Amino acid sequence: MNRVLLLGVPIDPLTRIDAIVRIKNLLGAERQSHVMTPNNEMLVEATKNPAFRSVLQKSHLNLPDSMGLLFAARWTHQTLQERVPGVDTVEALLKTISSEHPVYFLGAAEGVAQQAASALQVKNPHLKIAGTFSGHPNDSTLIERINAAKPHLLLVAFGAPKQDMWIDQHLKNLPTVRVAMGVGGTFDFLAGKIKRAPAFMRSLGLEWLWRLLQEPRRIGRIWRAVIVFPVLILRFGSKAR
Repeated sequence: MNRVLLLGVPIDPLTRIDAIVRIKNLLGAERQSHVMTPNNEMLVEATKNPAFRSVLQKSHLNLPDSMGLLFAARWTHQTLQERVPGVDTVEALLKTISSEHPVYFLGAAEGVAQQAASALQVKNPHLKIAGTFSGHPNDSTLIERINAAKPHLLLVAFGAPKQDMWIDQHLKNLPTVRVAMGVGGTFDFLAGKIKRAPAFMRSLGLEWLWRLLQEPRRIGRIWRAVIVFPVLILRFGSKAR
């Protein structure tokens, strides 16, 4: 299936179920894979950050994590089947993942990764937690910690673009990791630290409004996602800026 191109960034037109199947297949493959969950804000960042755009362009799987990408695809005469939110993808994947694939939770605030892992383990007693660590992208002990835990799946919650830049730089030094995935605020949602928008708001593409009401300090990020992104799509469409 051909990838959709938005502002020069390839997006995979998968359903949520297809995405889970694809990630499980990647876990069974010999090569290492980087999975990303692009949204409006990340594509705006890519227009002014060539290094980040390069990471997005060579990622093995880019899942559309915002309704804005679906609207942009339609505007540029392309098709994305549905929104594939990172938090839903991680939760669904780890509810059914085999114990043969240990998972490492990296990032978020102190203790949040552990809380997220524990919440998921309640839903899937067979989930094998290789380890959890809040860490920081510049922490020199991260590689040693992760390698000692020997995970197959590494979830990194440093926020974009830091998490995916870190994965791109260090995945080759993590030999047991088969899939590394940047997951943004996923741990906060799974741990119950942040409440998700009601389903009807998510389906209408209004999750940004809910997040703004919950966290007014996000106004700058919301502006980039809701105002700047559509302007860029109207001007450049599928082409890189």
